[in-house]
Amino acid sequence: MKIELSNQGPIFSRIVAGCMNWGTWGANLEVNQVQQLIEDCLAIGVTTFDYADIYGHYTTEALFGDVIKKESSLRDKLQIVTKCGIKLVTPNRPDYQIKSYNTSKEYIINSVERSLKNLGTEFIDLFLIHRPSPLMNPYEIAEAFTKLKDSDKVLHFGVSNFTKDQFMMLDSFVPLITNQIEISPLHLHPFLDGTLDQCITKKIKPMAYSTLAGGDFFAKDKDDRVKRITKVALELADKYHVTLDQILISWVLKHPSGILPIIGSTKINRIQSAVSSLDVTMTDEEWFKIWEASTGNQVP
Repeated sequence: MKIELSNQGPIFSRIVAGCMNWGTWGANLEVNQVQQLIEDCLAIGVTTFDYADIYGHYTTEALFGDVIKKESSLRDKLQIVTKCGIKLVTPNRPDYQIKSYNTSKEYIINSVERSLKNLGTEFIDLFLIHRPSPLMNPYEIAEAFTKLKDSDKVLHFGVSNFTKDQFMMLDSFVPLITNQIEISPLHLHPFLDGTLDQCITKKIKPMAYSTLAGGDFFAKDKDDRVKRITKVALELADKYHVTLDQILISWVLKHPSGILPIIGSTKINRIQSAVSSLDVTMTDEEWFKIWEASTGNQVP
């Protein structure tokens, strides 16, 4: 299933492959394994891949790029999302003395140039500011985004982890087409703080990471809140003849803002399971059963 993030595009797959764990931060895949995973994702309709410059201590983008350089025909079949703005202290960036943020015009442009080289591509479909900085200057960010768009190096821009007010501030200087945020039955803030309402108002689609709460629902030791949600979700999974993860993802998918879940697994069967969650349509009351299990209270 495809979905348009805004009236100006782009068109992404509704389920997004999250690549944070593809490299040294997780599965540590070899180039041939990355190529196979990309091809397997494409075969099941997952065409959008989410990156950030810092993943794998600034090495995972290049792993993806090695595949694109090896098999250039893949580039036309997929969409690339990546981010910048976090300065991570690592031997790969010896000049960085403290973890911090940088959203200056020069830093953004240099980051994009580096990502283009690492990813083996001439353009990035969607580029995000990874996290809001207290020092971010919207004039500089807008100048950087405009220059990158005019040079066809980035097609669309958005943000990640922004509050609705931070989003509104930057969007007033340069058009943004998504806010990538954490959403799950354990992280309800976007439903209540106006973030998702803002996306509907602006007719843009949010992207969501940690839709399975980082694996908390599959841990051996669960706290009471996770146990409550899991109990209800398993009852629904039994009713619909699906799995726990499919119920949890379908719960996120049901929201009218048109959320795009980012699936961080490197196992194609888990990604396929997420795709199959698109076929699950729970009722409103069932959705609120999970909400009530999460909050521990009935709605007002």
